[in-house]
Amino acid sequence: MKHKNVIKSKSFFFAIQIWHLYHYLVNERKEFILSKQILRSGTAVGAIIREAEHAESKLDFKHKMSIAQKEINETIYIGWNY
Repeated sequence: MKHKNVIKSKSFFFAIQIWHLYHYLVNERKEFILSKQILRSGTAVGAIIREAEHAESKLDFKHKMSIAQKEINETIYIGWNY
């Protein structure tokens, strides 16, 4: 039986919510600069987590997961007003 990867699933749904936020910012708020950065950093989280799945060592895994955390922090910092 294969276990469900909760972090992988949550990062995917996070990316979907970021995509909806991006479209809201562009279409409703006419915000084009910060919205692109939110889209970049918010969707990078899942990609980095998936990359961490194939890490070459435990240290590499920890490093990639810390990069994903930094992307989440950046996304929250940029998007907290919206």
